[in-house]
Amino acid sequence: MTEGHTFNNISLSGRGGTNPGLLKINSGGIQWKKQGGGKAVEVEKSHIVDLIWMKVPRTNQLGVKTTDGLYYKFIGFRDQDVPSLTSFFKSNFDKEPEERHLSVTGRNWGEVDLNGNILTFSVATKQAFEVSLADVSQTQLQGKNDVVLEFHVDDTAGANEKDSLMEISFHVPTCNTQFVGDENCPPAQAIIDRADVDPGVAEAVVTFEGIAVLTPRGRYTVELHLSFLRLVGLANDFKIQYSSVVRLFLLPKSSQPHTFVVISLDPPIRKGQTLYPHIVMQFETDSVVESELSISEDLMNTRFKDKLERSYKGLIHEVFTTVMRWLSGAKITKPGKFRSSQDGFAVKSSLKAEDGVLYPLEKGFFFLPKPPTLILHDEIEYVEFERHSSGGANMHYFDLLIRLKTDHEHLFRNIQRNEYHNLYTFISSKGLKIMNLGGSGAAKGVTAVLGDNDDDDAVDPHLERIRNQEAAESDEEDEDFVGGEDDDDGGSPTDDSGEDDSDASQGSDEEKEKSVKKETKKEAPSSSKGLPPKRKPVATEEGSSKKKKQKKKKDPNAPKGAMTGFMFFSQMERDNVKKTHPGIAFGDVAKVLGEQWRELSAEEKEPYEAKAQVDKKRYKDEISNYKNPQQPMNIDSGNDSDSN
Repeated sequence: MTEGHTFNNISLSGRGGTNPGLLKINSGGIQWKKQGGGKAVEVEKSHIVDLIWMKVPRTNQLGVKTTDGLYYKFIGFRDQDVPSLTSFFKSNFDKEPEERHLSVTGRNWGEVDLNGNILTFSVATKQAFEVSLADVSQTQLQGKNDVVLEFHVDDTAGANEKDSLMEISFHVPTCNTQFVGDENCPPAQAIIDRADVDPGVAEAVVTFEGIAVLTPRGRYTVELHLSFLRLVGLANDFKIQYSSVVRLFLLPKSSQPHTFVVISLDPPIRKGQTLYPHIVMQFETDSVVESELSISEDLMNTRFKDKLERSYKGLIHEVFTTVMRWLSGAKITKPGKFRSSQDGFAVKSSLKAEDGVLYPLEKGFFFLPKPPTLILHDEIEYVEFERHSSGGANMHYFDLLIRLKTDHEHLFRNIQRNEYHNLYTFISSKGLKIMNLGGSGAAKGVTAVLGDNDDDDAVDPHLERIRNQEAAESDEEDEDFVGGEDDDDGGSPTDDSGEDDSDASQGSDEEKEKSVKKETKKEAPSSSKGLPPKRKPVATEEGSSKKKKQKKKKDPNAPKGAMTGFMFFSQMERDNVKKTHPGIAFGDVAKVLGEQWRELSAEEKEPYEAKAQVDKKRYKDEISNYKNPQQPMNIDSGNDSDSN
């Protein structure tokens, strides 16, 4: 009991919905981490001010108030978990959780309680709802009795849910006894004074103008405030709370005068129906900026003491990440020990028909700029090196397949062959499992296939195997074609009687002839090189009948074929792919759709497969009626037979 408790499916509740994750409660405090990685919450024992239990629909909620004024709500506890955790909090945290009841009457009149930065609305001593005043951007007084609270336009708040709370209004009657006003201070004004809400119009700490943002694409003015980040563009305006910032990435581009600065978010921002978990900015590497921070002396001497300076002069990407790091509290990740063949930090590759660079980092891989894809080492099941099966220029490239533990795959194509040794050494040093080409062989087999980067003429066993398979397949096709020519007697016209003859012995002799010819060709494959070029088959009756079959027109009255689940998925997502990939080629749309379909889980594919089953049944019924149409019954036929 004293070691702690672990819960696998506890959700963190907020304005933007709930996020499931792993919750650990021990003698040191409370830790919560989102499933699949991302956002994490850590509350030390000494920072906990109050604990609150509440019964919510189908489960229980634990509220945790901290010394920083934050209020975390964890949902998903069973009834039997409540008494055990209550005793744990008493013995280890020296705090007894308060028990509150939720009002389910649906009434919209009651009492308002202001406790710190939490506003609680209660009906008959039971809590109806509560909001955090830290999310309130400004207040408005309408008349003497109405007050309106407007919340931050936090684009991350609505990432998990379609709707998000943006405004709430209260009517404060004059006869109330809780907020008593006078001629100079009406009752509604008393709530505003008690709430002490920051109007949210404070000047930005520092502003960077004309920054190129690659995802979401555009050129924005970036404002860094004390509690949020704002991107101001011509068509879009994003406001992001620092609590949504998970990590910062500072990644220089190889052989180019630009540097990527990536802001990872959880939850992501939303633009239309598209979610953006990473904001990718591109700074000029050699650009120098001089900025002075607009922060009060009290904050500089307390909150940002020994962290921020009053003014900065230096490279723009370094100034931006330094100020952003201390304002948001997020850590900065920079390139690790990996170096490419050109002494860069990344290798060129392509992902989902998009060209970019792949950064092998100390704890993961990051593909930039589009689509920005972060893969942590803990999520990887294995990696696999693949070679192109065709010759020519593709001989100088290979592919890297990364398979996740969730069965999703990421295929990075067109990596230069001279990058293999560096990638292989780096991946091996991280202890990641490496699958051999075509199977689960040892890493030594991979080195044997791709080992010699300088010798392009070296024998590639994997490539030779593929070539042999292709040659065998082409030989079989040629044998069938040559056999047809011999049956036609060198292309001469055939007799009409030969087509109608159905003697079994002749058929068996012809089969023996074909098998003998195939065996002779397989024994001496080099002899085919001396043969004259194959002639096109003469338009015999048999050949002409084959052509007619190929050009046979489809009956317009025939039923439409059944659609697969992927076809229904493509119908729904084709327009979204075109919107997210402007100017994408027609053939590449199918590739993107195929990648998205493979990444779907069985549950996500279920509605499309259900539609496919219904359409398959429809097709069977229609094709049955089409092939066997119901004929009208001939009543006179029975009478004629009797008369005869």
